Amino acid sequence: MPKQTRAQREWRPGQVKAPRSVKTLFASTVLCLEAVLMFFFSLMAWGLNQNESYAWWLFGGSIALAVVLVLTCAILQRPGGYVFGWILQFVMLFGFIGVALVTSEGLIVPLAAIPGVAFMACWWYALNKGEQLDDEKLDRFRAEQALAENPTSEEHKND
Repeated sequence: MPKQTRAQREWRPGQVKAPRSVKTLFASTVLCLEAVLMFFFSLMAWGLNQNESYAWWLFGGSIALAVVLVLTCAILQRPGGYVFGWILQFVMLFGFIGVALVTSEGLIVPLAAIPGVAFMACWWYALNKGEQLDDEKLDRFRAEQALAENPTSEEHKND
């Protein structure tokens, strides 16, 4: 017999599963998309400055931020996870501005801050809308639990 997970061992017939967090799902999606943005930003920043001594620092720092963005998905449900996500939003945005100040391209690199601001708005929306949807799911979950524990007389009318 294959080894069962804890969730499989604790499951009982008729048990209603607790809902997963939509807020975490939305926030994780935004973080992963930001990591993709940082990957392409790192390629752009390196490509425009490849003859400069700091090019590899720009590339490495942007890639490191992309990795941290992805790894943050794992800690979102823990205390301070969403606060850390907000900190990363500002790190990413100020990173765009910092790269613009270091490089000699002028307006080319700061234009990358536009998607950074857009993703910051997406992060805000993901947290707010996700929390609203989580509240609705929790209400529905409680109603399903109550119905499972106390069947209504309408269900027994068909018997």
